[in-house]
Amino acid sequence: MPNMQSINQNTLPDFRNLGVMLRSLLLANSMGLLVAIAQASSWQDIVGRLVNISALLQPVLLLNLSLLFMLNPWLARLTYKQGAIVVLLLAMAVTLMIYQLGDTLSIYTIGHGNFHSGRIALLGSVIAGLLLIYFRFRAYPLSPALDAARLQALQARIRPHFLFNSINAVLGIVRADPKRAETALEDMADLFRMAMAHDGDLVTVRREVALARQYLALEQLRLGERLKVNWCTENMPDDALLPPLILQPLLENAVYHGIEPLAEGGLVDIKLYRNGNEMHLEMYNPRQEQGSHHIGNKIALSNIRERLALQFNVEASYTVEIGKNFYRVHIKLPYVKESPTVPLLLVREPE
Repeated sequence: MPNMQSINQNTLPDFRNLGVMLRSLLLANSMGLLVAIAQASSWQDIVGRLVNISALLQPVLLLNLSLLFMLNPWLARLTYKQGAIVVLLLAMAVTLMIYQLGDTLSIYTIGHGNFHSGRIALLGSVIAGLLLIYFRFRAYPLSPALDAARLQALQARIRPHFLFNSINAVLGIVRADPKRAETALEDMADLFRMAMAHDGDLVTVRREVALARQYLALEQLRLGERLKVNWCTENMPDDALLPPLILQPLLENAVYHGIEPLAEGGLVDIKLYRNGNEMHLEMYNPRQEQGSHHIGNKIALSNIRERLALQFNVEASYTVEIGKNFYRVHIKLPYVKESPTVPLLLVREPE
């Protein structure tokens, strides 16, 4: 069975994720604003206190996030409890160091002495703790139960009509070409076994491509020369990871709504490539300009969009371009690869 990769829900957030960094900055500054409002005696006083708080908060935030960015691969190897302790101690140490430096240079008017130093360090760790709690609760939508429910919605996209059409296509050639019919039945069994197998949140792109090729082989048995496929995978990294069942629903959409309504058929163009720290998936297919014989069911496509957002936050994008006689999908996600030494660790390529 193909090897799958899973994200351990008991680990810390990915501190190299742009969404995690942006949310940390936004939430920490929101806490600073609330403190300024609570301490202020007038509307004008809010601005002064906010400036004073920001003079300490911004360098602390930026240095903490920079250190967590560098330490992220090491933190991913720790348990959640161990990692959380490291993050809290780091936040406390960085806050204390920045405060002591600013106090020496007389930048801050927060106060002087051991009491104020201890209080500031404690506040730094409290803010870090609140952020960890936020990301912990935000990770619940990716819990195994909810993830399984989303997967079932995707698996259901291998429609019954595809199963029936494939069986009829096999029956049509079973006497004329029994060898080909036997191969088709083996492809069908492999396809459904691969589609229903799931023990993780991410799979290798080579596994996804293998499943997609099995699907297209069955569709070509039914559509014959009407279905032409062009794979462009020269720059595809085999070790890249992505959510399971991304390619197959897109291909099914291309065949069912693009190729099948056209009497002359058409070409499905598939490109998978890496560009720097990003993995790209592009798919192009022709479409009937008017009067398509199928009403599109967009459950699977919206499900893919949701899974990309949950898995990769704002670092993933899903764009669709619909022209007069074509349909193009472009998926962009961070290049995350398999780790040969630590199976459950998601490794990002160095920038």
